[in-house]
Amino acid sequence: QVQLVESGGGWVQAGGSLTLSCEASPDIFKISTMGWYRQAPGKRREFVAKVLRGGMTFYADSVKGRFTISRNNDKNTITLQMNSVKTEDTATYYCNSDRGAGETFMYWGQGTQVTVSS
Repeated sequence: QVQLVESGGGWVQAGGSLTLSCEASPDIFKISTMGWYRQAPGKRREFVAKVLRGGMTFYADSVKGRFTISRNNDKNTITLQMNSVKTEDTATYYCNSDRGAGETFMYWGQGTQVTVSS
């Protein structure tokens, strides 16, 4: 019943742009905060951006001014527009849904790899 399908990962040069998308099951999309996290080799998974059901957005300090998260309620999707990417942005990016009730009700996509080359 719960499914998060990601797309858009790939290779991009530093300074360039990349767009990630995530389509969620309608039953969780409509009641959840949706967001993006990332994890680089040897590091913990970290928060990137999130968008609340009402549209309010939040960003990690490391991506403010460069990344933009948005949600399309008609298509049950969220998008992460990544601009001015840096080599430090290289990581596996995960789509996340959060009902605000603990990890039991937090779901993750399979992850999509983003590699920024210099």
